[in-house]
Amino acid sequence: MTPISIDPPNWRCYNPAMLIGIDASRALRARRTGTENYSLQLIRHLLRLDSGHAFRLYCHQPPPPDLFAPNAGARLAAPDVRVIRLPRLWTHARLSLELLASPPDVLFVPSHVLPAIHPRRSVVTIHDLGYHWFPEAHTASARRQLDLSTRFNAATAAHVLADSQATKDDICRVYGTASDKITVVHLGRDESLRPVNDPQRLRDVRSKLGIDRDGQTRPYLLYVGTLQPRKNLVRLIDAFATVVDIVPDLVLVLAGQRGWLAEPIFRRVDELGLAGRVIFPGFVADDDLPALLSGALAFVFPSLYEGFGIPVLEAQACGAPVLSSNTSSLPEVAGD
Repeated sequence: MTPISIDPPNWRCYNPAMLIGIDASRALRARRTGTENYSLQLIRHLLRLDSGHAFRLYCHQPPPPDLFAPNAGARLAAPDVRVIRLPRLWTHARLSLELLASPPDVLFVPSHVLPAIHPRRSVVTIHDLGYHWFPEAHTASARRQLDLSTRFNAATAAHVLADSQATKDDICRVYGTASDKITVVHLGRDESLRPVNDPQRLRDVRSKLGIDRDGQTRPYLLYVGTLQPRKNLVRLIDAFATVVDIVPDLVLVLAGQRGWLAEPIFRRVDELGLAGRVIFPGFVADDDLPALLSGALAFVFPSLYEGFGIPVLEAQACGAPVLSSNTSSLPEVAGD
């Protein structure tokens, strides 16, 4: 891995014996989606590296005992876990005070929001600028918060990581950030995601999520992700409505938790009379996701904008054919 140059010019991210602080708060969420899984997996893999660095994890609640445990073969010291209890304004108030009182050599924030007070040597990952390009897909308060936070991150971080070249280009274009301040680091998939070939396991997951009915195996098209406007799901439902009579047993599975402004998605299903053909299983547990992806006739991802689009990578890892839009970062992820 190429060292990342950060001001001052002679400082390198991989100097020996540094104390690296990481905001681990997003990794603690019980229902992890893209950003939360990115945080968790990155922390786990950093702890496995025999880098000589010490790590301090900032948490808003005690983590489960094995959540951040390095793999068994790595003889590494456990990270210093700092539990900072203050639910309101945790990042900008309580974490800021902790960093002021006892700063690490470097702070890494994998989840988009730098605290108001942070070390000069801070690195942040900016995942996307969807709120800028599709403001109608976000509430007004969410747009203001995301814009202010991202502008602050781009201006004050010593270095910025972007999930894709598309996101890097957006940051430079929208906030005027110098190109050499941003490094593109494509995301990886969870190593547990691989094709599931066991017919019983596939049946169990289909039955659990309400895909099969009355013992009948039904082929399904699958989307996995947050249910929100920029995912373009209303258009997907409209397209699905044109084939329901051609393939009578086919169902559309829209798996994921509700995001903001999700009501039109559910309303469109009712308007088209597709309540029995479009299935909303909600958030899918990590243990069930490989079988759900593996059993799909195809994985469909019509999103209007993605900072990376990790569900596409996950579907490919499980052997599902992928139908994806070709906007923003998705050509980088899906390839040809």
